[in-house]
Amino acid sequence: MTDLPYSYPFSVLDLPAGGFDLALAPDAATCAAIASLAGVIAVEDVKANLHLAPEGGAGAHVTGLVTATIRQACGVTLEPFDAPLSEEIDVHFVPPGTYKPVVTDEENEIDPPDETEDGRIDAGALVCEFLILGIDPYPRKPGAVFEPPAEDAAALPFAALSRLKDAE
Repeated sequence: MTDLPYSYPFSVLDLPAGGFDLALAPDAATCAAIASLAGVIAVEDVKANLHLAPEGGAGAHVTGLVTATIRQACGVTLEPFDAPLSEEIDVHFVPPGTYKPVVTDEENEIDPPDETEDGRIDAGALVCEFLILGIDPYPRKPGAVFEPPAEDAAALPFAALSRLKDAE
């Protein structure tokens, strides 16, 4: 179903009327694969608590929270550090080709739902996607402060022209 390193497919038709709760925690090898895909040093302690509920016949609504610890290199010091991650999940699924866009103005634009695949949703892939999207692309270790290098007047782009002008 997916090219992501974590998969937990579930049939929408098997969802009970009141929905059900699902707790997911990928193993260490899967976390390492997610870290590699995300371009970070490590992904650890991934936990997802989801509620899957049927919606509109053959659709589903998935809500929940994914948490993890992300180890990445600081964008200022390049030192590795751990940062907590917490991402809320709220996704609607419909059978392929059944969504009819709602005409609305730009301010009230409605996000289209995701589509099921062969009557299934992949809760693991959903967790993986939200986890990766939640990673800070510009990480900064707590307390790290960027200090620009001291400006060297001789290295400025027009310094040589200035010296020529002064020589006249």
